[in-house]
Amino acid sequence: MTQRGSALNFRDFVDELLAVGDAVDVRRPVDPLLEAAAVTRRVYETRSPAPLFGNLTGAEPGHRLLGAPAGLSSDPAGTYGRLAAHFGLPRATTPRELLDRLITAMHADPVAPRVVDSGPCKEHVLRGDEVDLERFPVPLLHQQDGGRYFGTYGFHVVRTPDGRWTSWSISRSMLHGRNTLVGPAMPQQHLGMIHRSWQERGEPTPWAMVLGAPPAALAAAGMPLPAEVNEDGYVGALTGSPVEVVRTETNGLYVPANAEIVLEGYISPDETAPEGPMGEYHGYTFAESKPQPVFHVEAVTHRSDPILPICVAGRPPEENHTIWGTMISASALDQLRSDGLPVDLAWCSYEAATCWIVVSVDIRRLAGAGMDERQLADAVADSLFGSHAGWLVPKVLLVADDIDITDIDQVVWALATRYHPGTGEYAYPDAPGIPMVPYLTAAEARAGRGGKSVVSCLLPEHFAGRTRGVTTDFRHAYPRALQQKVLDTWADYGFATTGGPAR
Repeated sequence: MTQRGSALNFRDFVDELLAVGDAVDVRRPVDPLLEAAAVTRRVYETRSPAPLFGNLTGAEPGHRLLGAPAGLSSDPAGTYGRLAAHFGLPRATTPRELLDRLITAMHADPVAPRVVDSGPCKEHVLRGDEVDLERFPVPLLHQQDGGRYFGTYGFHVVRTPDGRWTSWSISRSMLHGRNTLVGPAMPQQHLGMIHRSWQERGEPTPWAMVLGAPPAALAAAGMPLPAEVNEDGYVGALTGSPVEVVRTETNGLYVPANAEIVLEGYISPDETAPEGPMGEYHGYTFAESKPQPVFHVEAVTHRSDPILPICVAGRPPEENHTIWGTMISASALDQLRSDGLPVDLAWCSYEAATCWIVVSVDIRRLAGAGMDERQLADAVADSLFGSHAGWLVPKVLLVADDIDITDIDQVVWALATRYHPGTGEYAYPDAPGIPMVPYLTAAEARAGRGGKSVVSCLLPEHFAGRTRGVTTDFRHAYPRALQQKVLDTWADYGFATTGGPAR
């Protein structure tokens, strides 16, 4: 029996968004070459509902695209609604509640997947000469891109040669031919680690790619969990139910039975082809391509009327920031807490393109720890920059816990009014980091080191457990009873009823 619910069934996820008005069923003809992506980019930038394109020019009847699957909503009561639906949580779920749920699952016992004989992903099976990836409405996402990208919101499945570790991991893939894709498998990523282990044996890497995956599985695939931790067990702990998986047709891997589309085959041990350029998560396109591994597709299975989800990467926020950034935040917060540091919360501001993470410091615990600013910065750098989460994010901002770090306006205010130039920044040029950060020099990108810093927005009295002055805003400058009266009377004043609670 098919698993139900938005966390474990992508089709249920889409239906839920349509039902609550956070997705739009686009019936007019739309071209998958740039037009669908242009609409999706506009959706991100206006916080509009996710577009479900069902009338795609040149595509087989029934084939669909879903844009902005984890974009933000303009509804203040459900800003993170699409993100929350990935985990089966209410639309009003807050960032802190999301992180708490994710971290709790990290410390729970893994729930192993349940193997089933078949599932919706097997409704159509294509093998050998029947495989033609051009049958799908593979979109062109930006006019500067070097090709059409099939995999922008799916995950790779690979397994070590000894079968000990199965990794679900996210990395883009560009259409290369009727039965081949090309894309990165960086050696620091789990996909690259396992691919290298097969290369060392001189053998192809058995591989599958899952598109239209159970949303919780997609999110987990983007989480920087430690090496040799199976994401499928984490998803079971996160959702409270084992993920149903089914054996692939050709190579003995297991993939979610509810998936919309599954590609399967192998990664060549030595064959490469040019990939890119592509508009990136940091908001830029650089006019270059790079040789990347070639993925050979030997079979395709898919649901009837399949939905291919797409992320149109670029200026934030989009899924690289909302999904990836949230999962990084949870991993980083857990790391900092595990190392005993006086932190309250950690959050990758979506607007910062996963190039900084803000850490809220519990100033009362900080005072008890007896640290000065340099000692705190070094301790945070040691904790984060040596972790997988910290490898991904180059800059850390430290603020006091009177700042709601999930509110970018408050973060900017703290940065502007509390950071002291010349004394509040600490550089870590030898720390390892992802080479895709735009401001890195060519030498730093080649070395995979540099461009890392901790910026302190802590004032001297914060280290004694005190805060300077009183914040002058709605929450702090008026009696609590008056705040509640204003909120209760908001509509009577003549305003739209979106005043929201006092923060």
